[in-house]
Amino acid sequence: MLHKLLSLSLILLLTLPVAAQKKAHRHPADKRTLADSTPVAMPYNRLIDGAGTSVAFGDPKLENHALDLCLLPGRSQIVIEDRYGIAILDRATRRIVYRWSLAERSETKGMMSAFSGIKALVVNGQTYLVWGASGRGKDKSGIVIASLTVGKISAIEVVAFAPVAPATMSLPNDVAVRQEGDEPFLYVVLNGNNQLLKIRFADRSIVWTAPVGVAPFGVALANDRAFVTNWAGPIPGVDSPDSTSKQETAGVPWGSAYIDPKTGAMSRGTVSVIDTKTGRVEREIEVGLHPNTILASRNEKRLYVANGNSDNVSIVDAQTRQVTDSVSVGLFSGQTTYIGSTPNALALDSLGTTLYVANGLDNALAVVPLTNGLPAASLNQAGSGVSGYIPTQAYPGGILCVGTDLIVANIEGNGSRIATAVESMGEGRSPSPDQKAFTSHRQLATVSIIPVPTNTELAAQTATVRKLSMQFRLTLAEQLPRPTAKPRPVPERIGEPSVFKHVLYIIKENRTYDQVLGDMPEGRGMKSLCVFGDSVTPNQHRLAREFLLMDNYHVSGKSSAEGHPWADAAIVTDYTEKSVRAWFRSYPHVLYDALVYNKKGLIWNNALDHGKTVRIYGEASDCEYDKKLDWRQLYQMRQISQPFSFTNTTTISRVRPILAMNFPGGADETISDQMRADAFIKELNEAAARPGDDWPNLMVMALPNDHTAGMSPKFPTPRAMVADNDLAVGRIVEAVQKSRFGANTVIFVTEDDSQAGWDHMSAYRTTGFVISPYSRLRKTVTTNYNQTSMVRTIEQILGLPPMNVIDATALPMFDCFTDKPDFTPYTALPNLIQLDEMNKPLSGLRGRALQYARESVNQLKEGIDSGEDDVLNRILWFATKGNKPYPGGH
Repeated sequence: MLHKLLSLSLILLLTLPVAAQKKAHRHPADKRTLADSTPVAMPYNRLIDGAGTSVAFGDPKLENHALDLCLLPGRSQIVIEDRYGIAILDRATRRIVYRWSLAERSETKGMMSAFSGIKALVVNGQTYLVWGASGRGKDKSGIVIASLTVGKISAIEVVAFAPVAPATMSLPNDVAVRQEGDEPFLYVVLNGNNQLLKIRFADRSIVWTAPVGVAPFGVALANDRAFVTNWAGPIPGVDSPDSTSKQETAGVPWGSAYIDPKTGAMSRGTVSVIDTKTGRVEREIEVGLHPNTILASRNEKRLYVANGNSDNVSIVDAQTRQVTDSVSVGLFSGQTTYIGSTPNALALDSLGTTLYVANGLDNALAVVPLTNGLPAASLNQAGSGVSGYIPTQAYPGGILCVGTDLIVANIEGNGSRIATAVESMGEGRSPSPDQKAFTSHRQLATVSIIPVPTNTELAAQTATVRKLSMQFRLTLAEQLPRPTAKPRPVPERIGEPSVFKHVLYIIKENRTYDQVLGDMPEGRGMKSLCVFGDSVTPNQHRLAREFLLMDNYHVSGKSSAEGHPWADAAIVTDYTEKSVRAWFRSYPHVLYDALVYNKKGLIWNNALDHGKTVRIYGEASDCEYDKKLDWRQLYQMRQISQPFSFTNTTTISRVRPILAMNFPGGADETISDQMRADAFIKELNEAAARPGDDWPNLMVMALPNDHTAGMSPKFPTPRAMVADNDLAVGRIVEAVQKSRFGANTVIFVTEDDSQAGWDHMSAYRTTGFVISPYSRLRKTVTTNYNQTSMVRTIEQILGLPPMNVIDATALPMFDCFTDKPDFTPYTALPNLIQLDEMNKPLSGLRGRALQYARESVNQLKEGIDSGEDDVLNRILWFATKGNKPYPGGH
């Protein structure tokens, strides 16, 4: 029936005139901001209006995430594993009655909860909680065993496990508990060590250690066997010594994994089977991609495996160790299947007749009826085992079915929406109630309590989920191109001609809208939050005025590790989402960890697959050079035209042939963005001098130095580094527009994230620019756009189909273009801040300035964005605003 309705919708759309078709993309939310209202708008084309009751909790100064759940004995309370500790939810009152943070005890200070897997057990009348936790780098890593007395933690023990090289931490994750004879045993997955441990609870001794696959995630027990999911499949060469020469591998932290050479994504997912008595590994079962949660049926005859990168659930016969069925649970599975629903948690009802699947990016639970543990035949024959969907809050990542209630841990909840008072415009005045600001790393965790719906209620909830997911835009994405269509800036239909032959996509680092453009009266800005205004970023201000100012444009993630996948792929994987704020295995802002790649790949894969030429300037790569050279030395070398020797590297084979080796890659702030602009402009001029047009159709560029290095003495001041970035943008735009390619080139500019500052409208609001002869609108565009809108617009221009569920439902940026071009080229403005305005040496600093300079040095040692984000925000505020009150106080 759904397919018939979609077909009817398509026929109706084919008869609509162009203006009506363009209007057909619209939704009332397109003119909204991300301000709190119901339904809540997320910055990736999704609205949130979860069923049941939502309970929020957490330290408002932190970015809180609810990860997993377990039921306490007595069934009246639920324990929630959150990133920073645990919380206890009382089912009767639907309130959080207790919270405990890992930071409260010396044994666990500096640790964070792992990806998932909390369990409760009772031994000799004492209730215990067990879950995995780790520090970062080479800090302690183990399972936390907490004694629970009268509803509170009374004692803590950390059972640490040493890392096995090359891992830097053992990284325990899921835990299974089983009574064997008269005593309990723990089965602990070590995600870093690629191991499963069996531990005697009585004395914490290790009974045996078994090797498993790459990045093991979940464990379930059935029939004297342990079944362990391996996020990244088998260890290359171990499963078959001859296989490594036939299958491509790429780097994941602490090893390698099999990948699809076309996309760089995992090509295999497996479940290891281990004898629980001996620890002997019996076999690995092939399942879907990114297998995460695994759940045994109550009679232990079957196991259910959520495959996050395949949008399905594998069903395994526990006796034969064979996959007997696979249930597609994706919301947009059907005639044209779009991946990205991301199943990542499972629960069974008490009778074993219904399987609930948490679809992270659908913000919904899929409901799968079972008969004898298998999908109901009538539904399965229709091509889907799903009877409906239940709306949750953002990214459900843990489920319990208790009685007639579903309890859901929502990893993203309602997003970053904690408002903080900021100073008024007048000096010394108290904040007024309406003067609030947001920053990305302040959000509450949420848990939903949802009554199990009746069939009638489920039908209504399914319709709600589809509506909240902008399903109506799928039909528009699938319209066939019209042979008579004339070239337009953004074609109405994918495959119709565009006036553009070339797209330059520039990705910058970490700024909010108010930080840079908050001083522009043409937009909705708060000047008091503007720290890099028109005297620092004259080019971005001129571009906003000469072309268009977007004051309702958003990033989709909250850090660079999320931001680059969102910017390049319009989606994140379960691995990325479950790592947020912890980043135990990697902080993959340059996409060097193959686990962050989704099944369909990134925008350059899409372009290459459809016959387009591609060039990558610095994105998805790292730069190797003599690290003894500091910023000033490299800058002086450029001043005298002295050559700079470096090598760009990437872990993905398909990127290597299209990577510009003369453009310093990665996110290394030691290299001035002027050097990057020089390299790009040189290639541009060489292409312009050749006959014909062999300039790439798609160019993706990393231009990172607006990130800044804080107050580190070996680097320029924050405003100088932002000015460096601004000048590079201006020079690149001028060079393109004054070249012979200027008339048929469009430039998109975005930040990767907005984590390093404040904004008074949204934690996700950032600067975005659309620059072309067809974008000289000289007006403010208030349409609600985001990074996935930008990706979708690039696809629309180049004639590329959507890659996944998110860009398939994104709104193309029609409002940023006109059919009447203005070919006047842009002329860059010179920098007003000296680019080599250096931070002061430590010897010349005192008080807070000295403290922040030292903090800046430490953050750089930890790596870009790997330090404390709130500290860097305070450093930037102090460096630009001095002693003016910091948003939210001390």
